[in-house]
Amino acid sequence: MALNLKVKVHPVVLFQIVDAYERRNIDAHRVIGTLMGTVDKGVVEVTNSFGVPHKEYEDTVEADIVYAADMFKMNQKVNRSEQIVGWWATGNEVTTHSSTIHEYYLMECNNPVHITLDTTLKNDNMGLKAYISTQIGVPGGKTGNMFINVPIEVTCYQPETVGLSLCQKTVAVGQKCQEPIAELIQIEEASSKISDLLEVVLSYIDKVLASSDCNAADNSHIGRILLDLMHSVPHVTPERFEEMFNSNVKDLLMVITLSQLTKTQLELNEKLTLLSLS
Repeated sequence: MALNLKVKVHPVVLFQIVDAYERRNIDAHRVIGTLMGTVDKGVVEVTNSFGVPHKEYEDTVEADIVYAADMFKMNQKVNRSEQIVGWWATGNEVTTHSSTIHEYYLMECNNPVHITLDTTLKNDNMGLKAYISTQIGVPGGKTGNMFINVPIEVTCYQPETVGLSLCQKTVAVGQKCQEPIAELIQIEEASSKISDLLEVVLSYIDKVLASSDCNAADNSHIGRILLDLMHSVPHVTPERFEEMFNSNVKDLLMVITLSQLTKTQLELNEKLTLLSLS
């Protein structure tokens, strides 16, 4: 069992879990389902999921494994790259029935992960946790399973990022519906955000260069990280800039913004060089 496993889950999976919880039977305290995705070099990337009907009693648990198998076969017809990687459950803890459910998924895949999502919003937070199971016990005696926490984070494809941004706007304006915005406006908003972040970095660098009380080792380390980050950004030459300007009049806003960001980038590079040498 690889205890250094890392789990990455996409936002669509979290929406699917919440949707399944909202549609649960009135007498169901929690819902469970199958996680699908890929496993590569110790990283489990969860990209899809579906709910599995089940009932929990005091001493037993019943799950519709025929339904789960049919759903997986149907998903394979759409996306064969997605395999079963584990299972999910709503709630903020591992229950006494979790081991029984986990045993089924041990037959479906190697080292299944178990994800819990607290849809009850305990402590005003939708807690997201991931576990793997390892066997414990005495040789020749009784054995059991113990769930161990593993790191988990939310990751996004670019289209998912756009969707999440629209969802966040519904919270800010208090409206349930938001129309997708035009491409130029998206560019303007993204460029404005980048410009604001660059201003924060520039302000930090000015503060460090003007102060002699700051920790030199920490400042140098941060300076090198920022310098590497800026060097990773493709340099826009004057010729390329003119080509972009003349290629499409409709993209004038983007070109103007790039011009402003290029100027800011040059200023930032100069200050980062001074910071890394200090």
